[in-house]
Amino acid sequence: MTDAGEREAAGRRRRRWPWLVAAASVLVLLIVAVVVAERVARTAVEDEVRSRVIESLDLPADQRLEVDVPGIVLPQLVAGTLDEITVSSDDITWGGLSGAVRVTAQDVAIRGEQGARDARARIVLDEAELQALLERIDDFPEGEVTLDPPSVALSTQLRLFALAIPVGIDLTPSAESGELVLDPGTVTVSGADIDLTELRDRFGDVANGLTGPWRICIADRLPSGVALTKVAVTASGLVVDLDIDPAIIDDASLQTPGTC
Repeated sequence: MTDAGEREAAGRRRRRWPWLVAAASVLVLLIVAVVVAERVARTAVEDEVRSRVIESLDLPADQRLEVDVPGIVLPQLVAGTLDEITVSSDDITWGGLSGAVRVTAQDVAIRGEQGARDARARIVLDEAELQALLERIDDFPEGEVTLDPPSVALSTQLRLFALAIPVGIDLTPSAESGELVLDPGTVTVSGADIDLTELRDRFGDVANGLTGPWRICIADRLPSGVALTKVAVTASGLVVDLDIDPAIIDDASLQTPGTC
């Protein structure tokens, strides 16, 4: 290439350089704008969800709630549906239950007809929280409860004249018609395993208070749009699963207490 050609090519490169810098700057600004818009949108959505949940479930205004909306929020807002929302708290009192709570809703509409395809909640009670719950049952035996998956272990005493006989009972939890039910299974008396029939035969009416089952009404302590569906004991604690009518956020009738 001649000197004149090299000078012309260099001139073209110099003329393109400012345009490349400008284009790159615009691209950076667009990326920054999108990132900022996403952060603003996410914060707005999380704040609105937190506010609506506190209001609809009648929680304290200062209740600590963590809100998570997976994925990029802006496209979901444009589409009018949030794919999934998770609201959780490590310590909450709701419907007479105290424990760690996690609520998940899927395909949540944000304009037009409100609602979601599916909404569920899970409350996990530790041993102390379970003990406090069982104390609400008038005829539940005095004693100590421990979590022994898949059962709840009750350590109590059977009073026979002046004797206090140590008794252990395995309790199987279940959900039935809005109630948490504890059915007694294996009984241990002074270290020996017996069944309920043998317990009654051996101790008669004295054993009546240990034969159960024991029931705790939950439905009247929860909104009518929330239904108790399953109870299980795991290594995490007593796990209570609830189905939530997605319309509860906007339907006041679903926010009123249910009945047993």
